[in-house]
Amino acid sequence: MEKILLFDLDGTLTDPKEGITKSVQHALKAYGIEENDLDSLCPFIGPPLVDSFVEFYGFTVKDAREAIPVFHEYFTKQGMFENKVYPGMETMLGNLNDAGFTLAVATSKPEIFAEQILEHFGLLPFLSWWEAPIWKKPG
Repeated sequence: MEKILLFDLDGTLTDPKEGITKSVQHALKAYGIEENDLDSLCPFIGPPLVDSFVEFYGFTVKDAREAIPVFHEYFTKQGMFENKVYPGMETMLGNLNDAGFTLAVATSKPEIFAEQILEHFGLLPFLSWWEAPIWKKPG
């Protein structure tokens, strides 16, 4: 019997607060909204961005969809690399690998960003596969 552990990326393997909140801040600024308190933007972590722009800032669905590429302007250049791997995560993942577990990641992030984050922070080698949708990591 295969033993599989599934981890969420944001908030479980990494703390994405700085990168996501600064990316939201960048998008809001494009709409004339100045938000200097990054903590107030933490509710954007996790749910779909469209929903968050609508719920928290009263955007129309159309404006919320148009804000996502503006969010990505910051996120793809530096925001995704402002994550922080939680202390001890590499050791834990290595120990789980050594114990014979298959490790996987699930995220609502676009696959390309999730893979870049995992690779940038050195977590990809610990994963046998990850889900975003399900994608089998070769090797």
